[in-house]
Amino acid sequence: MLTIDADAHVLENPHTWDFLEESEQDFRPEIIVSERQYTKAEMRDKWDRMPQRGTEYWFVDGRLQPKNHNVGLDTTPETREMRDVEARLRHMDELEVDVQVLYPTLFLRPVTMKPAVELALCRTYNRWLAGLCEGTKGRLRWIALLPFLTMDKALAELAWARDAGACGFMMRGLEVEKQLTDPYFFPLYEEAARLDLPACVHSGIASFTYQDMFPATAGFRRFKLAVVGDFHSLIMEGIPAKFPGLRFGFIEVSAQWLPYVIHDLKRLSERQGMEFPEDVLRENRVYVACQTDDDLATILRYGGEDNLVIGTDYGHADRSAEIEALRVIRNKGEVAPHIIDKILGQNAKTFYGL
Repeated sequence: MLTIDADAHVLENPHTWDFLEESEQDFRPEIIVSERQYTKAEMRDKWDRMPQRGTEYWFVDGRLQPKNHNVGLDTTPETREMRDVEARLRHMDELEVDVQVLYPTLFLRPVTMKPAVELALCRTYNRWLAGLCEGTKGRLRWIALLPFLTMDKALAELAWARDAGACGFMMRGLEVEKQLTDPYFFPLYEEAARLDLPACVHSGIASFTYQDMFPATAGFRRFKLAVVGDFHSLIMEGIPAKFPGLRFGFIEVSAQWLPYVIHDLKRLSERQGMEFPEDVLRENRVYVACQTDDDLATILRYGGEDNLVIGTDYGHADRSAEIEALRVIRNKGEVAPHIIDKILGQNAKTFYGL
C-alpha cells in the first residue's frame, strides 16, 4: 500500500525563475534581506508587510512577499527548496512516505494582478518543478499553477501541465477577485474534468483587497475561512454536479469544520425542499485533508471514510505542519486500521489520479 503525503511543499529558490523568457527577465523575483528593524509603534497591525532586520523577502512586482517566515526547521534548505532531490527522497524514506504531492509556498498569497507577470511566473514555476520531479519514478508529484487572469492561457497551461506530469491544479480561496463558483471558472472546470485533473483548493487567497483588510494576526480569516466558504458555496450551488468527473480537494484547512458546514448545508437544503445526499463528499467527488488532532470519529460520521486524506505541510512550520503526521495518525488507534489505510493511501491515490 502506498503512503501518500497529500500536502507537501516546496520553497521557491532563485532557480525557480530560470525558465523565464528573455523578454520576461524584468519579472524575476529578487531576494531582499532587510537591514532595518521597525518599532512596534511603526509596525502596529502591519508587521508582516514591514521588513524586519535579517528577514528574507521575495520582491515581486513591486511588493515584498514573505520568504523564510515559517520555514520548517525539521527540514534542510536542500530538501525543502528541492536543491537536492535525492536528499529529499532519502528524507521521505526516513519518514516512511512513498509519495509526496508538492504545493508552492510563495503563491499561497496574492503575488500580482498583472496578467503578463502572472503568466510568466506560473510558467517558470511549472517547468522548474516538472523537471525536478521527472526522474523520481512517481515519488514526487506536483500541483500546477495557472494564470487565472487570462483564462485562455490558463487552459493551455493546464494541458501542458497534465502532459508534463502534474496531478492537479491549485486554486486559492479567492482567485482574480472572484469566488470559485463564478461562471468565469466554468471553462476551466470543464477542461479539468476532461483531462482528469482535480481542482486543489489550498489554504490561501489571491486577492490583495481581501488580504489587506486584515492584520497579519488574522491569518485564520485571511487564508482559511475563504476556503471553507468555497466548500459551502460549491456544494450549495451544485457546481460539482455541473461538471461530472471533476474532483475538488480542500487542502490545509483541517477537517474539523466539516460537521458544522455539512449540518448547515443540510438545513438549508431542507428549507428549500431539496434532498441532501447522505454522503455529500462522495456524491460530489470532494476530498478534504485532515490533521492528526482532528476529531476523526466525528468527522467520519459526516464525511465518510473514502474522502479524507492527510498531509504533513512538509517544509513549513505553521500551525498545519506536522512532519510525522502520517506515522502519528497510524499509531493513534482512534479509528479502525482499514480506515487509516484509506486516509494514508487509497483516498489520495484516487483524488490525485496517481
